[in-house]
Amino acid sequence: MNRWIVVLGALVIQLCLGAIYSWSVFTKLLTTPLTDGGVYGFTATQAAWIFSAGLATFAVVMVAAGRLQKKLSPRQLASSGGIVLGAGYILGGLFGSSFPIQLLTIGVIGGAGIGLAYVVPIAVGVKWFPDKKGMVTGLAVAGFGFGATIWVKLAGSWFGGLLNTVTLMGLPGVQSVFLIYGVTFLVLVVLGSIVMVNPPEGYKPEGWTPPEPAKSEKATGQVEMTSKQMLKTPQFYTLWLMFLGSALAGLMVIYSIRLFGIDALLASGQVKDVATAGAIAGTAMAWYAILNGLGRIAWGSVSDKLGRKNSLFLMCLAQAVIMFLFYKLGATTIGLIVSASIIGFNFGGNFALFPAATADFFGNKNVGTNYGWVFLSYGVAGIAGPQVAGYFKDAAEGAVTGWVTPFMIAAGACFIAAILALTLKPPKQG
Repeated sequence: MNRWIVVLGALVIQLCLGAIYSWSVFTKLLTTPLTDGGVYGFTATQAAWIFSAGLATFAVVMVAAGRLQKKLSPRQLASSGGIVLGAGYILGGLFGSSFPIQLLTIGVIGGAGIGLAYVVPIAVGVKWFPDKKGMVTGLAVAGFGFGATIWVKLAGSWFGGLLNTVTLMGLPGVQSVFLIYGVTFLVLVVLGSIVMVNPPEGYKPEGWTPPEPAKSEKATGQVEMTSKQMLKTPQFYTLWLMFLGSALAGLMVIYSIRLFGIDALLASGQVKDVATAGAIAGTAMAWYAILNGLGRIAWGSVSDKLGRKNSLFLMCLAQAVIMFLFYKLGATTIGLIVSASIIGFNFGGNFALFPAATADFFGNKNVGTNYGWVFLSYGVAGIAGPQVAGYFKDAAEGAVTGWVTPFMIAAGACFIAAILALTLKPPKQG
């Protein structure tokens, strides 16, 4: 089989899994008070918890999915993820009129589906492309970033926005969109799973010779470690903490960009009404998603040349700087869109660099299982980032200055991650 077909299947799968990053398109409708004509009346913190539950469940289930790779074929595992993800959104559409039900269906069940399927394209891709691990991990997960653009725009603006134009079986707009998305995700992920097949045993790309570990001071992926061995190395905990800090910033912005954008643009006088501010924030989110996808490809390809350590340092440092400036930049239309794009670009890099670094440090053979453990930090960040932002948003009681503190916390976390990157050294087996 042509190895590039695997990349195509990976993109289809990840386009659907990336729907979790479109959450901000729903937050305004979910948090509109009942007294103002809202349907749900959730607090900002409750809306954040649904998003956080999805991210945390995604990360935890991914560890189990890594282990399941020994019992199920990649095709079976990815298909199972698509079925569970689709079921979560379908149930959320049919019954998600309250916070607990949305937390369970969209958050827990939907997140579990993402966790089951997500690792498959990465693990399969690295085995087909041992010569281009950074590039292929970036390509394999690029759809996750790009997908958010599609789902945000379909729900919010394309063809009038499904949230505004579609009502199925008497359901409100939010639940109608959940139902449509659920069916779509189930079908597309199962189709993409058809080409999730491992290469033959001993496969090597034509013209590629594996590097000799003893002749290289770089992590090459030729040192093979089980998860048990990996968990005893300082490199694992360094990568884990770095991923936590870097992911926290991006996930905080995904959750809050619409709420922050509306607050900041209205407070600065750039726009006069919520609808206009919301449209601009939606555009910023779409560009965030596009650059999120491009960042996965670009940072992955760059790291194949600069090395994982240097690339991780540059990415985390750049994210620290832009998060420090985000509150001020977000007060203008251009500033909000440009800064969101840069944050999205850097955030996307996490999902190319950390799996590639995991393969480099701990081996290609067990990357599916090992990366699940590294990825747990993303689950923690998925709780911490949105919850910190939601807490300060609620505490500020409408004051735009409530956004300063969470953005400074995120900037500090990224700066610490950049410093940690400088300490990375290849592990030694045994």
